[in-house]
Amino acid sequence: MLPSLVRSGGYIWKFTPHVTSTQRVNLRKRSEQVDANIDQIYRGLIQQTGDKKMGDKTGYPKIDHLKFDMPRFNQMSSRDKYTTFSKHSRDYRKPIHRVPKWTKLSFRENPKYF
Repeated sequence: MLPSLVRSGGYIWKFTPHVTSTQRVNLRKRSEQVDANIDQIYRGLIQQTGDKKMGDKTGYPKIDHLKFDMPRFNQMSSRDKYTTFSKHSRDYRKPIHRVPKWTKLSFRENPKYF
């Protein structure tokens, strides 16, 4: 009789090698909500100043960076949406769900020159 995996070493961490369709849908919802929140904050700051028009910078560097420099979720390639840079992986990419606390982090920017 062959030993079972539990007998061989106890609890086994089980995870899918790829991001599942449910994880993709939830990631898409979260990212679209982030894009909508950035737009709302930007519009509110533009209306508050009164002298600026849509498309101008607000004067708040963090909001301007989020609005103008970071790509929106629908502008990103699927490779960038569902994988992230890892110097230890074979192709320098690993699935996004393998990163600790991946639902709390932004993966919209790659490292410089990558």
